[in-house]
Amino acid sequence: MTTEVRQPVRLAKQQIPQAGEVLGRAFNTNPGFVWMFPDDETRLSKLTWFMARGVKAGDRTGEVYTTSDTVEGAAVWLPPGRTRLSPVQMSAAGFLPAPLRLGMGSFLRFMNAMNRFEHLHNEAMPGEHWYLMILGVDPPRQGQGIGSALLQPVLRKADEGALPCYLEPDKPEDVGFYQKHGFEVLVQENMPKGGPPFWTMRRPERA
Repeated sequence: MTTEVRQPVRLAKQQIPQAGEVLGRAFNTNPGFVWMFPDDETRLSKLTWFMARGVKAGDRTGEVYTTSDTVEGAAVWLPPGRTRLSPVQMSAAGFLPAPLRLGMGSFLRFMNAMNRFEHLHNEAMPGEHWYLMILGVDPPRQGQGIGSALLQPVLRKADEGALPCYLEPDKPEDVGFYQKHGFEVLVQENMPKGGPPFWTMRRPERA
């Protein structure tokens, strides 16, 4: 198995379905998504559908980076001034069938979590910033530097613009990963209605 880390590039539109598949696999065992989608037999297909629409939203509104040649991971960023997806943007990305595609119970758990995330996001980041909506790497390629590489294009832009960055991981090991890239924990709490822990993190602006 190769351990080469390919140079990050902007995701091409035709790669969105492949990115959805890779991110579905990447998040299939994350505590937050196991809680939202508890059926082991359907979680991966639901996540693949969901992630592809998240990537599409990021492509339409922000910037999505992947590895060159083959999609081995993806970083989906929303840019300063556009870090909250509107209902129109969600609809354009294909999220309207979500209650049917995900199941009403899963959809409600997702919405409860997203409402709490949005509240904390608005509270912590009133000014302009970059928002890392999704970062995931295909499981066989995790731990080989790909996630770190995919962060770099926008971290450089943030530093050049003296802007902070923000994200919400749901795994303790991911907290440590982001701390290595300059992020600091703001909040740790559980997802609403009996969900697992999550964190909010901010990377301060650098003059």
